Amino acid sequence: MPRLELWGWLAVAIGLCALAIPWFLWNDATLVAGIPLWLWWHVGWMVLASIVFWLFAQRAWGLGIESTGADSSDERRPPRGRDSGAETGGETR
Repeated sequence: MPRLELWGWLAVAIGLCALAIPWFLWNDATLVAGIPLWLWWHVGWMVLASIVFWLFAQRAWGLGIESTGADSSDERRPPRGRDSGAETGGETR
């Protein structure tokens, strides 16, 4: 499943990059509320890109970079519990 998710996020990123420049609006002089349509396109694109990045950060941050193996994640995880000796201050009694 992570490989399919990786390809999905990659497709979304390529789609966002492809839509970043509105080639089809270059010769269009349409104004909406006194602002050129191509500028509204950029505003909408930035809102969409922000939402996609927020979703990516919440759901898939580190996808394709961090290892998902149980043994590698256990080595980096700090010890838990009262007997771990990792008290934050003072003497352990």
